[in-house]
Formats: sequence, C-alpha cells, structure tokens
Amino acid sequence: MHPAFRSVTRRATPALLALLVWRPVPVPAQVADTALLNLRRIYASPEFQPETFGPARWLAGGKAYTTLEASREGKGGQDLVRYDVETGERTVLVPATRLIPPRDTVPLAIDAYSWSADERQLLLFTNTQPVWRLNTRGDYWSLDLRTWRLKQLGGRQARPSTLMFAKYAPDGRKVAYVRENNLYVEDLASGRITQLTRDGSRTMINGTFDWVYEEELMGYADGWRWSPDGTAIAYWQLNADSVRDYVMINNTDSLYSQAVPVQYPKAGESNSAARIGIVPATGGATRWLALPGDPRNHYLARMEWAGSSDEVAVQQLNRLQNTNTVFLGDRRTGAVRPVLVERDSAWVEVADWRWLDGGRRFLWESERDGWNHLYAVSRDGQATTLLTRGDFDVASVAGVDEAGGYVYYIASPDNAAQRYLYRARLDGQGQAERVSPAGQAGTHGYTLAPDARTAIHTFSRFGVPPVTDLVSLPDHRVRRVLAANAQLGARVEALERGPVEFFQVDAGGVPLNGWIMKPAGFDPTKKYPLFISIYGGPGSQTVLDAWGGANYLWYTLLTQKGYLVASIDNRGTGMRGRAWRKVIYRQLGVVETHDQVAAARAMSRWSYVDPARIGIFGWSYGGFMSLNTLFQGGDVYKMAIAVAPVTHWKYYDNVYTERFNGLPRDNQAGYDAGSPLSHVGGLRGRLLLVHGTGDDNVHYQNTEALVNALVKADKQFDFMSYPNRNHGIFGGNTTMHLRTLLTGFIDETLGPPRTPPAAPPPRPLTN
Repeated sequence: MHPAFRSVTRRATPALLALLVWRPVPVPAQVADTALLNLRRIYASPEFQPETFGPARWLAGGKAYTTLEASREGKGGQDLVRYDVETGERTVLVPATRLIPPRDTVPLAIDAYSWSADERQLLLFTNTQPVWRLNTRGDYWSLDLRTWRLKQLGGRQARPSTLMFAKYAPDGRKVAYVRENNLYVEDLASGRITQLTRDGSRTMINGTFDWVYEEELMGYADGWRWSPDGTAIAYWQLNADSVRDYVMINNTDSLYSQAVPVQYPKAGESNSAARIGIVPATGGATRWLALPGDPRNHYLARMEWAGSSDEVAVQQLNRLQNTNTVFLGDRRTGAVRPVLVERDSAWVEVADWRWLDGGRRFLWESERDGWNHLYAVSRDGQATTLLTRGDFDVASVAGVDEAGGYVYYIASPDNAAQRYLYRARLDGQGQAERVSPAGQAGTHGYTLAPDARTAIHTFSRFGVPPVTDLVSLPDHRVRRVLAANAQLGARVEALERGPVEFFQVDAGGVPLNGWIMKPAGFDPTKKYPLFISIYGGPGSQTVLDAWGGANYLWYTLLTQKGYLVASIDNRGTGMRGRAWRKVIYRQLGVVETHDQVAAARAMSRWSYVDPARIGIFGWSYGGFMSLNTLFQGGDVYKMAIAVAPVTHWKYYDNVYTERFNGLPRDNQAGYDAGSPLSHVGGLRGRLLLVHGTGDDNVHYQNTEALVNALVKADKQFDFMSYPNRNHGIFGGNTTMHLRTLLTGFIDETLGPPRTPPAAPPPRPLTN
C-alpha cells in the first residue's frame, strides 16, 4: 500500500513504576493518576481531546484565511475571523452578534460555511441532520457583509432541516440547493424561487445520491454543479425504483416495532439508473447526456464542467468496474464523445480530476505502469504525459501551482507507513522534489492555498499528537503554529509507555509490515500475551506512523496491563503497488487470512511472545478478518473479537463487493471461500461477537447468519447486541460500555492462567 521498513523504535521516559507481568506495584496516587490509563479517562472525559484548528477557508489569492472562533463578546456563538498570512493580523469579519436571526436572541450555531466568489457574502449551514452517515441536510442562511442582511433560504414552504448542498452562483446573485430531492434556485435580491426539477421523490433523486452512491462512489459530495458562467446546472438524477429496501427493525422506541427501510442494493442486485442532465438556471427543460449502455449496469462516478460552460466531463464505470471511460458531453445537444478509456484486469480506481491550461488538459491518476501515478492528459485524450515516476504510489493530489508549473502530491517512496509532500513539474520534465522536511519522519498532511504559496500543515508520529502550523511553500518555512497540542502531548508523555517498533515479518515468503507496542519495563526473557488489531481491507492501512487518537490510548492501556499490542498489513492493503493490492481480486478474505495467520504464527515463535495467549480484534472488514483468522488459524489464536463483521459478501452492497469480488453468479466459489460462514467448524478458541441492530452499512443480518451457523456447528461463543446502534456503535454511554466489554473479554481470555485455590490438607484420622 517498497523496500523493507527501517526499524523505528521509540523508548519511553524512565519508568515511573515497575510492572510485574500483570499487576502494577502500588504507587503514589498523584503518579498513578497521570501515568496509568483507565477507560473513563480515554472515552468519558475530555482529558485527551486534541486541540483542533478550523474549519478554515482560504480566501481568493491565498493571502488570508478565515476560521470560526468562540465569540469574545459574551453572547455565545462564534465569530468569523480573518488571518493575514504574511503578518498574522487577526480581524473579526463577522461578529457572532451579526448572526442573530430576526426575532431571535442568540447567534446561529454554525456547522459549516462557504464564501461567494467575490467574498462579500457568506453561506451558513445550521440545524443539521443526518441523511446517511453525515449531517448533509439542514437550514441555510445567507449573510450579505455589505448590508449585514441575514436571510434564511428555502422560502416559507421549506420545512426545517430539509435543504442540502447550497452553493452561490458564480456571480453571487443566486443560490441553488436541493430540497426533498428536487433542485431549486433562489434569487437573493427578490427572494424568487425557481424549481428546476419536479419529479423528485423517495426513489427519484435529483442533485444528491442514494445510499450506495454516497457510501462507495461519491463520498459525501453533492450531486450538482453550477456552470462557470452561472447560466446552467449539471446534475445527477438517480432512479431507485428497482432498488430493493433492506428493512431494519426498531424494537425499542415504541410499544410496537417500527420498520426502517433503506434503499440498499446487495451484491448481484439491481442498481439505481443514473444519468446526467443540464438544466437552465432560469428553469426549463433538462438536456440529458446521451451516455451509452444500460444505466442500471453502469456507474457515473464523477462529473464536472470541462473547463468551460460548453461541455461536461463524465467518468462512466461499467458494472464490473474494470473499465472507466471519460466522456465529454455537449451542453446544448447532449451528444457525448469518449476521450479516454482506463482498463484493468481487476478493477480501476476512481479519482477526482483537475483541469489545467484553461481546460486544454486534465490531471489523471492511473496504475497502468504498476504504481499509482499522475499524468497530464490532453482534452482530446490523444497526448499523455507522465508526471511522477518510480516504484511508489501517489497517495493523493494536494494541490496545483499552475503559475509555477507544479503539481503537489502526497507519497512516501521509502516507507509505506509514512506520508510526505512532493512536487513534480506539470510538463513532466526533471525530478520530483520532496517538500516536507527531511528531519520530520512521520505523517504530514496539507491544505494548500489557491496560489500554492502557503499551506496549513499537520504533522504527527506514532504516539505523538498532531501539530498544525502555517508554512510557506516550497521552502516549508513555519510562519506560525496554529494548534500545538502541547497540553495533550504532555499528558501523553506522562503516561507509562513502553517501546514501539515498526517491523517486517515473513509470512510464508511474503514480507508484511507491522508495528508492535510493548509494556513499560519490557523484559525480553519473559513471555507476554499478544493482542493483534486488524483491518486488512482493500487499499487500507493500519500500520501508519501517525497519531492514533483514542485507539492508541486504548492500546497503551492494554500494554499497561502487560499485553503486547500489534498490527499487521496483509496483501491487498495500500501504498505497495498494484500487484500487492490486487492479488485479492475475486477472493476477498482468502489471501488476507493466509497472511494474517502466517504472520501470527511467525510472531508466536518470537522469544518473548506467549504462543498460548494470542488474540485478534477487528471491526467491520476487520471483524470479517478476525472471524476468518480464528476459524482458519488452527491453534494460533486463543480468542477473537469481531465487531459489526461482514460474514458473507452476498450480504454487502454491490458497488464495493463487485469491485473486488465480481458478480456472485460468476464467482460463487470465491464468495464462499472467503466467507466465515464456510469455516465455522474450525472455531477452537473463544469468540466475542458484537453488532448494532441499526447498522445500515454492515447489516445485522450478517451476525444473525453467523449465529445460525455457529449453532448448527454446536459452537459456543459470547455475544453482545446493541439495539438501534449503527455501524459505529455509539451514543450515550454506549462507547464506555462497549470498551469495558472488549477490555474485560481480553483480560478474561488472554490474562494469566488462574491457579485454583489449594485444597485444605486432609484432616488426620483419629480414633
């Protein structure tokens, strides 16, 4: 997801207390309070919450940025503050007192905001509610900074929290948005609202997406685009009539159970029919692009205006997702022409594009040479220039400096666990340059200004919280620190921690990357139980040299109890090239399980690992993996924990599943071979199974099918169900309860062997 890992070891400060194998010796309370963790400190207190910066928005030209800060005027709310990049001068552009609606007394609670192109108006997103995963619907307000007029959008007919994805027109005179699956344009001066689409319903979706498009293809983006000249809107329309509902059951919020339907196309099932339309911003008929193929068996994965207001560019995937065709569509006629076709014998990765040279070229990502690299492609697709070279993967594009002739990107050619900023010339000449400082080994993230001369930069390492600063580019000079996290860093440093090592383990001839955390006072002559945290899904990584947040703190708590904690990235994970990633094709769960079991078996032979006390834990894809490793690992694992696991890929959504496993009718053997349901007879250790009944992502059905299979095989196991909790299993006291359950199960199964109390000596016989 390269050459072997260098060994990276961090030693803790001298131990504040000695650890026996399991129980700490008594220490003064004030020392124990800071050195030793407990679940409440991690999950039920703000003690380890990081200092954050933002949300920040760059202003045009990149000479300043804005952010929200708690108001200093004592009336609550947030001020919108401007910071000058050069001087650091702070200016309150919009005090919270300007955000008090008419007939109200308190400022709006702002969830997100955006600027008009001329930066004279501010669009505010408030009162937000979730649609699927994130809060993408709510109320929108427009604030004119020239008159301080604060106007709620949507008109009198709009119910609270029903607007989605509002955006200013390029000239700032109008705002368009989605309301209840229809598109609208609202004139800010007159208040006149024009309805652009009228067929919106639960199954006819305009300008936004159904569950599977949002989850697997589009992220949390909107489904429409203003034309650059502001005269038209291009949008997705999804017809979900043929998508079946998966019905979840809510048994607890009313006397009688309630059905909760979710449009969810499972593997092999019918999709929404998607198409792209272009409608005048003043209203009128929609012009539909004449894209070829059955719309239910193709995906429209990306759409943007193609550098002008005359054509729209679309990426169309076939059902198997091994062919991605880029079309240019004429705004006036709807005619389309293909300009680029990307093919792969497994699957193609979809990425955003960026138009260059006023629409004459576009930036493109491809694995055609075995690694994910950047290319500049001419508008007609006839000329392609390779911009990045070498045996490494580009992780993402950070920004483009067209004036200077560079593309900035994130990569790590020498260590897949780290991330650095590089830049390469847009003409493909010369060598790439590393921009991140050589002395800062770890993970770097960047938000570049529009002119690519400045960036908001965040850096962290394993066990070291992030620091966010403002840097100039390309010299990477720190202008000022934005979030130091000094208090969090001091609290983490005060914890009782042992050494951390990054390593490679030979898993049957396959070198796998991993990390391991050891207890403080680690003694290599002793035997320690080993707890492995796993994910292992396609393109993912858990072996990262980065701050791990609450997960890191939980792992540290386990080391304080005397456990070794480790994680290993199997084949199929990210940043190690196409062949490494795509060896799993049509056999999800087969190669990954082999690698993880082989790695655990190899680690069981390490001198300080107790081979009789090895456990594994995973969530979602990681839960799928922990089940497979326990069922197929023989005597390697003493226990496994599976939270919200997939148990057979026929139960999961078709976009994700078919991308990696093909269609069920063409690959039934591959589906079955990777399913934990096929291997329950191999269960030998202890199993804890956890799932939320309200999981709209990995349905509770997966766990019910596994329970049936375990019962049929006469296998005992431990089980916890959380009513109505979704895939994250949180809310109220849920996280504390869950982590207490997990930690207790680890102690029960991997803790020291319990010696039964000695029987009293026999009483002597007497006459």
